[in-house]
Amino acid sequence: MLEKKEILDVEKVIRDFEVLTKDAENVQRETLKMILEENGCAEYLQNLGLNGRTDPESFKACVPLVTHKDLEPCIQRVADGAFSPILTGKPITTISISSGTTQGKPKFVPFNDEMMETTLQIFRTSFAFRNKEFPIENGRALQFIYSSKQIKTKGGLFAGTATSNVFRNSQFRKAMKAMQSECCSPDEVIFGPDFHQSLYCHLLCGLIFHEEIQLVSSSFAYSIVLAFRTFEQVWEELCDDIREGVLTSRITFPPVRSAMAKLLKPNPELADMIEKKCSGLNNWYGLIPELFPNVKYIYGIMTGCMEPYLKKLRHYAADVPLISADYGSSEGWIGANINPSLPPESATYAVLPNIGYFEFIPLKENVEEHMQENGNVSFLSMEPKPVDLTEVRVGEEYEVIITNFGGLYRYKLGDVVKVMGFHNSTTELKFVCRRNVMLAINIDKSTEQDLQFAVEEAAKLISKKKLEVIDFSSNVDVSTDPGHYVIFWEISGQVSDEVLTECCNCLDRSFVDGGYVSSRKVDAIGPLELCVVRRGTFQKVLDHYLGLGAALSQFKTPRCVRPTNNKVLQILCDNVAKNYFSTAF
Repeated sequence: MLEKKEILDVEKVIRDFEVLTKDAENVQRETLKMILEENGCAEYLQNLGLNGRTDPESFKACVPLVTHKDLEPCIQRVADGAFSPILTGKPITTISISSGTTQGKPKFVPFNDEMMETTLQIFRTSFAFRNKEFPIENGRALQFIYSSKQIKTKGGLFAGTATSNVFRNSQFRKAMKAMQSECCSPDEVIFGPDFHQSLYCHLLCGLIFHEEIQLVSSSFAYSIVLAFRTFEQVWEELCDDIREGVLTSRITFPPVRSAMAKLLKPNPELADMIEKKCSGLNNWYGLIPELFPNVKYIYGIMTGCMEPYLKKLRHYAADVPLISADYGSSEGWIGANINPSLPPESATYAVLPNIGYFEFIPLKENVEEHMQENGNVSFLSMEPKPVDLTEVRVGEEYEVIITNFGGLYRYKLGDVVKVMGFHNSTTELKFVCRRNVMLAINIDKSTEQDLQFAVEEAAKLISKKKLEVIDFSSNVDVSTDPGHYVIFWEISGQVSDEVLTECCNCLDRSFVDGGYVSSRKVDAIGPLELCVVRRGTFQKVLDHYLGLGAALSQFKTPRCVRPTNNKVLQILCDNVAKNYFSTAF
């Protein structure tokens, strides 16, 4: 008897979302009440003197703003198997491990059934809006997803990356089927121990089911670009596998070989067609629609530090729409992309008011503007007071604070967002950058956005030579006097010293922070240094993080490498082929 396939009722999901966002303020109060009632017996909340109160005013008066460092001892006790409720009323059975690419060190974050349900609600919501614009049906998804190996903590809890915890949950596969977005690759490939082998098999599965593929996705744009860069290198080997119906010897893990053997049959016609298509492409432009003629869109997180990969992704995608995935982190979800027709650079996220309680810290500039408007100067030295979800102002930037069902209370996420508007009464946010990723030596404060802008401007000089910056990072070198910015570039081909010197000067001029410019002019910050690294250097950085247990699905190239992240800094410095110093100032 065939299993009945349940299809997600997208109209109902949208109706429910509209109701939910009509009165976001009350939904927020009720959500906070539910979180505190469920977890009121937890030691952390007990010690703060809430005494059963669940209103926002008492909550804010009793519970301090915290960072992960503040909660680390509590989370460690949970991981070590503490019997009493520490952060949540119900026992935590799973720990999520962050990628560690921002701070250089992975973090433990509690994960429970409520967090999984939140994940699925976000997925269903964005899919419902996406499917109205770009309907898919009766197809498959080429998903470049990878699950890291789960470990057991000292207390016997399962620990894995946040993405791995989602992929391993039985509800994930069920939800993907309902959204007609089921991965074309077998589980053995997704959960394989070697991401290089899994990536190869994902590509092979996509080719086998090439006519059924309706969307291409991964957690991050980086992973999709990496997949098709890899395809450029291995496409002839993939064709050989398809032609002969025999899997390459590079795949050595027996369960993966066994699973692929069930899919792979000799198909010389398909191999010839792929060969013909690849041979006819001009520099691989439009590769994705050529291989997958029925693909409707490409989906993954494409904002923030993923934006530098969009140019290459568009090259592969040609006219296939790029849609940025939802907004969240290892600590929890915030909003869904309900405007899928917007380009990734303009993507906004509607906050779901029932998945957590949200507050927003106005950035200093906002506070100063408010105080000047009100003629109040004495308040300027005070810490900005957080505002609620419905109290934010359009056009202003804030740091996000989350309180969720997973044991995080007034947790500073470290993300900077800009309020773009409202959907009904809930906020629509644009991700700006990580607040703590910045280059600073003197009075300068160059953000991730500043770095990205500078790289994009300088990269235009080599794009004239049909070359590109494959990846980049940075750090502050204070071993010199004065200290200076160091930018690491990996480039797709050979560039003359003359052009690279010009790139270096362009980078230096393109940092627009007032503190940086004034410091450079008086030599309080030294000339910027451009270090061109050997091909494959950023692959070594990726391999380093994978060796620490990170999953490719969760990997983000660290844009600013801090001195504490000495291993990554060593990889970059050891692979410098040439370096240049700016003469722009």
